Amino acid sequence: MAHNTQSTPIENYNENENTGNPTQRSQQAAGHLPPTPGSAPTAPPAPSSTSASSAPTPAPDLTPIVRPGPDGEELAAEHRRVLLVAAHPDDPEFSSAGTVANWVRHGFEVIFVLVTSGDKGTSDRNMTREKLSQIREEEQRAAAARLGVNEVVFLRFPDGELMPDLQLRGAITRMIRLYRPYAVLTHDPITLFYNNEFINHPDHRAVGQATVDAIYPTARDPLQFHEQIREGLEPHKVKEIYLWGSDQPNVLVDISATIEDKVEALKLHKSQVGDATNLAERVKMRAAQVAEPYGLKYAEAFRRIVMRM
Repeated sequence: MAHNTQSTPIENYNENENTGNPTQRSQQAAGHLPPTPGSAPTAPPAPSSTSASSAPTPAPDLTPIVRPGPDGEELAAEHRRVLLVAAHPDDPEFSSAGTVANWVRHGFEVIFVLVTSGDKGTSDRNMTREKLSQIREEEQRAAAARLGVNEVVFLRFPDGELMPDLQLRGAITRMIRLYRPYAVLTHDPITLFYNNEFINHPDHRAVGQATVDAIYPTARDPLQFHEQIREGLEPHKVKEIYLWGSDQPNVLVDISATIEDKVEALKLHKSQVGDATNLAERVKMRAAQVAEPYGLKYAEAFRRIVMRM
């Protein structure tokens, strides 16, 4: 089955936005998403006994970073490119919009690849998949532009039906070989449950797994999807991987200067967030939970893997 890879805006709603009207989904998106990686887990109610311990949960040991690449080393222009691969429209904004805007300000080119157009992300029974895809693609393009991202690619796989199979791996391998990024941002494929309260969307897990498998060894080896090589796409080695939604974050990015970009980009996903009255407050609260143990105002956390070349 062929998939259109032309740059076109789109969307797909968050894993916990699949019920209720837009206002209800806005509340879910803003305040009831899985806990931000790097934040302390929600504690159960304390026992009534006065002897119960009140010691706070220690923050994970995260290393602040500014941008991809070795500390103190300027990357060559051809290495200042990042590919973000996400399952649905709005996944880039909820997960890493502050980081993306920050890296763009530091001279990086960021390309978004959306595997689906979020064509099932609604509770409106009168909505069609075709119309919703168009709405969400337009929303995603607008949100990306707000962050300084000029290229958005939609693979247009069916929403809710993704599998980490060879078809998906091949499509993502093609994107890696085409754009030749230094770093890739994507979902953590290992995370199944968030804080024993939420289930990670199966599309998220599928895209994370297929992307990691595309990075190694597939995009690197010329006999993998050899038809792409015959078309003129060369093998490519990705140097760094950044996984969002991870239970094992090890770095954080200061987004204090770009938190408003994140909020405003999220507001553009109107089909998903609806009345965004409380969105800014919720987004900032979650980003502050990650940042405060490290003396920052707002931050996003990731699991960073630096590949041995």
